[in-house]
Amino acid sequence: MSTVTVTEFIEAPAVDVWACLVDLPARAGWLRTVGGVEPLTSEGFGPGTAWREIRTRPDGGEQAEEFVVREAEPPHRLVLGSPGIGVDYRITWTLRTIRRRGRGCTAVTVEHEAVPAAPYGRVMALLFGGLAARVVEGAIRRDLAELAAAVTADDAAAA
Repeated sequence: MSTVTVTEFIEAPAVDVWACLVDLPARAGWLRTVGGVEPLTSEGFGPGTAWREIRTRPDGGEQAEEFVVREAEPPHRLVLGSPGIGVDYRITWTLRTIRRRGRGCTAVTVEHEAVPAAPYGRVMALLFGGLAARVVEGAIRRDLAELAAAVTADDAAAA
């Protein structure tokens, strides 16, 4: 199993960060690598909610990724599952309200776990684990920066 953890600080309340994070129709607007979001379930947002994202790969190609909500504790914790080829992914978002520079903000921690689901998944993890971890960390940092920009833009527009 491989785990990558990244924490960033967003200058906004956790409820605003949560609202942006779980607004599925808006994801393609603030995530540059997401070209579209297709809901796979029709009921609100919570455990069991599923969707497919079309993401642009670094090589310019496209890749569909499916996500399902495993746990949701608004506005503090979101756990997503995503099946891969030979590896299953678990992505945990934790939002904590903290004081930073004398103001309230949200510490957002994303933990991305890759669990081999087939024997060749273990072999691939051994061969490419370090490289994959660096790529995943970069993608998480980019997604968090784009989430922060979207949330703070929404807060500025509301003010």
